[in-house]
Amino acid sequence: MEKTLIKKKLEGQVVSDKMDKTVVVLVTTIKTHPKYGKQFKASKKYKAHDEKNEYKVGDQVLLQACRPLSKDKRWRVIKKVK
Repeated sequence: MEKTLIKKKLEGQVVSDKMDKTVVVLVTTIKTHPKYGKQFKASKKYKAHDEKNEYKVGDQVLLQACRPLSKDKRWRVIKKVK
């Protein structure tokens, strides 16, 4: 039997590209409160690896989980969505 590793993917917007080979991506998700059932937005910033420095502020990108690349980077940018 082969093990197929399913890696997590997230979609978000680049909010900073000032670092070399790194972008900061804001990922917004809609969560539901466990007791009251109301839906609300929750946001989180992720540092992601951008090898060629090709993604700029405002780009919608797709992230994929990877091995730790530095202290904070555990994500890699796959492609631009829009």
